[in-house]
Amino acid sequence: MLEGCVPWPAPIAAQYRARGWWEGITIPELLERSAARHPQKTALVSGDLRLSYADLVAGYRRLACRFVTAGVRRQDRVVMQLPNGPEFVLAYLALTRIGAIPVTALRAHRHTEIRHFLAASGAAAYLIPAVLGSFDYREMAREVCAERPGVKVFVAGEPGPGQADLRSMIAEPMDDATVERALAALRPDPSEVATMLLSGGTTSLSKLIPRTHDDYVLNARLCGRAGGFGEDTVFMAILPLGHNYNLASPGMLGCFYYGGTVVLAASGDAAEVFGLVEREKVSVIAAVVPLISNWLNSEVPDRFDLRSLKVIQNGGARLAPELRVRLRQRFGCLPQEIYGTAEGLINMVPLDAPEELLLTSSGVPVCEDDEIKVVDDEGREVPDGEAGELVTRGPYTIQGYYKAPEKNAEAFTADGFYRMGDIVRKQGRHVFTEGRRKDLINRGGEKISCEEVENLIFGHPKVKAVTLVAMPDPVFGEKACAFVIPRDGETLAFDELVAFLRAQKIASFKLPERLELVAEFPLSPVGKILKRQLRETIAARMEAERAGSTA
Repeated sequence: MLEGCVPWPAPIAAQYRARGWWEGITIPELLERSAARHPQKTALVSGDLRLSYADLVAGYRRLACRFVTAGVRRQDRVVMQLPNGPEFVLAYLALTRIGAIPVTALRAHRHTEIRHFLAASGAAAYLIPAVLGSFDYREMAREVCAERPGVKVFVAGEPGPGQADLRSMIAEPMDDATVERALAALRPDPSEVATMLLSGGTTSLSKLIPRTHDDYVLNARLCGRAGGFGEDTVFMAILPLGHNYNLASPGMLGCFYYGGTVVLAASGDAAEVFGLVEREKVSVIAAVVPLISNWLNSEVPDRFDLRSLKVIQNGGARLAPELRVRLRQRFGCLPQEIYGTAEGLINMVPLDAPEELLLTSSGVPVCEDDEIKVVDDEGREVPDGEAGELVTRGPYTIQGYYKAPEKNAEAFTADGFYRMGDIVRKQGRHVFTEGRRKDLINRGGEKISCEEVENLIFGHPKVKAVTLVAMPDPVFGEKACAFVIPRDGETLAFDELVAFLRAQKIASFKLPERLELVAEFPLSPVGKILKRQLRETIAARMEAERAGSTA
């Protein structure tokens, strides 16, 4: 395995292979198997572009040869900052075909993050768009790569000085015999690192998560199975393909594994999304809470034929039961909750789950050999129904971050369990999330689960969206502040909110002690609410109020 990565212990690896979890195929080969079954079936739709499975295979194989000619080698790390589009799909498959290792950055990352990714991975290449919005990625690449001579820059668009034209590399023809000769000796070992994902990076710069071909193919296979994917699946990708959720949980790779069609949406705009649902007969959408909330509060979807839509998946943060009910009623499809981590473990609510679990559960592990435990602060396993931290190990959960021994000592137990950092309850194999360990508000020693209170507030008829954060308090240390986006044309008074929550009979210490009405929440590139930013906002506002009162 690549130096700096932590392999599975040999006996455990042998067990996983014997049980058939690791198939011994590479990421591109999962696509090639589907292409062999139905080469002319549409694999990818992006705007007006439609690529069959045969087109996609031929395209990435040609590009793989071009990368080799350009000097990209086996185990070279390649930072990919491409937006959703055919260039991302072709480049990702091409790099993994020659044994290079894509490091999947997001379009919102800027100089600080990219410098870190290039340095931490030891990258040999960097893939970017030319310009998105008003931001020139070529200029950023020039600046950050000046500090790392030798990094090759490939641009999807007009390249800058010394930068290669990725689109020309994709378009340049090459005969099949030449491609075959060039790639014949370059098949990577399936047990080797295939890609590096990024950790959440909530308290520091993201760590690199090495995923092997074996474990990532399994990730896509099992998540696709749990999502009911098949050859008739038409999957819509809205969120960044560079994020684990949209890449392989089940995402694009899960769809390709089962021979379905991937449709790329340019944005989460309701007209864009549901127009594509009607045009392409989309059956599955991968979404996040803010998108779902916006769609539920928009009249736009009513203009389109949505009869093909079977499932809307939710990942990133728990979808409140109230919103799951509304989603099913509004769109006539199933809500499917997906909870997991780029480090490995994925839980999905079975599509045939009983009503109560469909509306409340965060899912069950997708693999029978996923080991899960809920433990207290001392690492002792707690009984079902009690809250604690979720720890896990299994055939697609990493054993360690890339070149991060100190972080590994903190994040993994001595017997190889990964600490998820989430507070959950467990009932059998069903997991019920209650928030991040750090998403608890400590009010003078009383712990408030933000997610618990948020789910109750979601039930208020005037509330479109809500998030609960800690605000500083000189006596209690922290108190709860509710940030609420009201429904269109509505407003909400603090006393009204408190009265509503008291009627739900929750403990008084859990009641918010301040209400902030806002038009929108700050969001990460993958749609997660940036709670840290909201905590900073309310702390600054309170400080300004105190300063004003003493002036």
